[in-house]
Amino acid sequence: MDLIYLDHNATTPLDPEAFEAMRPWFTERFGNASSAYALGHLSDGAVVAAREQVAALVGCTPAEIVFTSGGTESLNHAFRGVWEAFPTRRHLVTTAVEHPAVRALVVWWKGQGGEVTDVGVDGEGRLDLATLEAAVRPDTALVAVMAANNESGVHFPVTEVAPIAKAKGALFLVDATQAMGKVPVDAVAWGADLLCLSGHKFYGPKGTGLLMIRRGVRLKPLLLGGSQERGRRGGTENVPGLVGLGKAAELALTRLPEMAPVRNLRDALEARIRTEIPDVRIHGAGAGRLPNTSLAGFAGVEGEALQLKLAEHGICVSTGSACSTGMREPSHVLRAMQIPDVYAQGTVRFSLGLGTTEEQIGRVATLLPGLVAELRALVRR
Repeated sequence: MDLIYLDHNATTPLDPEAFEAMRPWFTERFGNASSAYALGHLSDGAVVAAREQVAALVGCTPAEIVFTSGGTESLNHAFRGVWEAFPTRRHLVTTAVEHPAVRALVVWWKGQGGEVTDVGVDGEGRLDLATLEAAVRPDTALVAVMAANNESGVHFPVTEVAPIAKAKGALFLVDATQAMGKVPVDAVAWGADLLCLSGHKFYGPKGTGLLMIRRGVRLKPLLLGGSQERGRRGGTENVPGLVGLGKAAELALTRLPEMAPVRNLRDALEARIRTEIPDVRIHGAGAGRLPNTSLAGFAGVEGEALQLKLAEHGICVSTGSACSTGMREPSHVLRAMQIPDVYAQGTVRFSLGLGTTEEQIGRVATLLPGLVAELRALVRR
């Protein structure tokens, strides 16, 4: 049975070119990048090159990049750093549909004694800018907004959020984790003071990521230790991982035009779903979305049951965020969008990638009507 992988928003396969770039840094080029001899200097040079590659992808200077273990660490560094940096500002503004890593930090922020305003979205998952502007106060320390939602794929107007935050003296954090590699990212144009991403979302290695800290913003390090990352993140550099991250960033810049065919495949899948399956809803279809993402709600079925049925045919999809799987209730994203339970309970996410083929989408679209009908019949019985 051939595997059909349609869960690229959860993770992407490591690009072979990135893997080959990493290979020698596991073996003969094993030096510690902080060591003061030739082998160490070689590794340090590789880290410098990787920093330049990811800065080009993000749209910032290399000096503004802090390498991390991924998006979750980057978010923790940002939130905790802002909390310590602004003791007279204890208010946070974010959205009700942020990634579970941000939602966990919202709980942490409140636990420290801070206040949080969650800005809602409409039925298509679009951010209410007027409500967000009204939420930002003189004591707001941070406005944290994702560039694109990991479940629905809906874009947020980050360039319009930035001046709202800055007008009240708040820092602006963009979680670009899902957008990276799918749409252009430009930290300067977006007005981001802080920006985070994770390498494994755009064909880089797991365990790598970054936090961009705009020049002039001072945050305490999350991890204390050595002087690595200019004292902003202690710990021996993951040289092979960073080399892979850099190569993935370089490839991502050149491959952005390849997302147009991916969009066409996504649209073809949705067209067949709508045509061949009754009582279905594509969440966020009325909004601007990532080109690879389709969040579909099938009335009369359980999303988890449909996911398992598809898995029996070698088709990998999810019922939402990979960081919140195992929860039988509809996700916080669907709740915030006020999706009726009949569709929310039967929601699965198809997230395509650069390796997705027309044949694969055709097979999925052919199988889906029968699987949905089978599950609906079981429910009726």
